[in-house]
Amino acid sequence: MPNVVGLNHQLAQDTMQAAGFYYLTEEDATGQGRLLVNDRNWVVVSQEPAGGTKAAPETKIVLRSKKVGE
Repeated sequence: MPNVVGLNHQLAQDTMQAAGFYYLTEEDATGQGRLLVNDRNWVVVSQEPAGGTKAAPETKIVLRSKKVGE
């Protein structure tokens, strides 16, 4: 499982897919329920499962992001 915390959301998704993970979900880490419309304006602040752990390709990945500068 790649560690994508700190990457912009688009690069994080690309990194996960390049590693064979396609079951990706996303959340607004602030709890405001905003949609991540422009992925490049968001930065990943946490992920589940954590980076560096082993996971099967069909594992559901949750990327929690905040807008850049928040």
